[in-house]
Amino acid sequence: MMKRKDFIKSLAVVPAMGTSLKALSGIARHFPESPLMPVLFVGHGNPMNAITENEITRGWRQMAKGLEPTAVLCVSAHWETKGSYVTMSSAPRTIHDFGGFPKELFEVQYPAPGAPELAREVISSVKNRSVQEDHDWGLDHGTWSVLIKMFPEANVPVFQLSLDTQLSPKEHYQLAQELQGLRRKGVLIVGSGNIVHNLRAAKWDSNEPYDWALDFDEQVKSYIQQGTHDLLQRSEQLSPEARLAIPTPEHYLPLLYALALQQKDEPVSFFNETIEMGSMAMRSFVIGGNA
Repeated sequence: MMKRKDFIKSLAVVPAMGTSLKALSGIARHFPESPLMPVLFVGHGNPMNAITENEITRGWRQMAKGLEPTAVLCVSAHWETKGSYVTMSSAPRTIHDFGGFPKELFEVQYPAPGAPELAREVISSVKNRSVQEDHDWGLDHGTWSVLIKMFPEANVPVFQLSLDTQLSPKEHYQLAQELQGLRRKGVLIVGSGNIVHNLRAAKWDSNEPYDWALDFDEQVKSYIQQGTHDLLQRSEQLSPEARLAIPTPEHYLPLLYALALQQKDEPVSFFNETIEMGSMAMRSFVIGGNA
């Protein structure tokens, strides 16, 4: 079986030069600092990925090999709020926030424990914004449909940070930068969305990509490689294709949460570089780690 290290090397477009990881356990505030945990951005796409096996889900699974995080903090496209919130539940519910899918998908449960102590770390870490406790939200499909493949035993604590609809892309980026300390506490931070996400233009019977979807996806990749995060915070100015690729911002913003956590000279490795239904980019990447 291909090792995670070899898998990333086969996909990487940026030279690999990361640090080793060590397994951690316990309550975050009692940890000694550890080597930086990687950061992920995943294109989550169709919820049916949760109950199917395909190239995309194999990519998620392979990427998780060797990772033993203390917890996962997910910023998902599917939790938008007025104000910033972090989930406090010790046993978050599985949210089936979609319709029109088979009964089998609605029966899926992902019973991962929560991480209230780490959620409090988020609240105390963010100084320039107020992050509030949430005791109602659980794990939406932008989170569990991916993690069920990465950590199928549901034994890694999971909590979520919402997308504040009142913030600009730059403000989202700045908020994310304040989460850097969690990486040294063994927390795997995951942005879950899609660089290109236009369901109105979706081809339900074909994966042949639109030219504008391909062009925008490649353009964003190029800027990530160059480290030009300032331009990516002004996506509407990137190209005329932006209005088609990002008709609404919620699937694009998790990308900024991942990029904001990239330290100087940290490598970026891409995987799942495909487009589904013509208008949904599945491009994912990992920052740092044994790339």
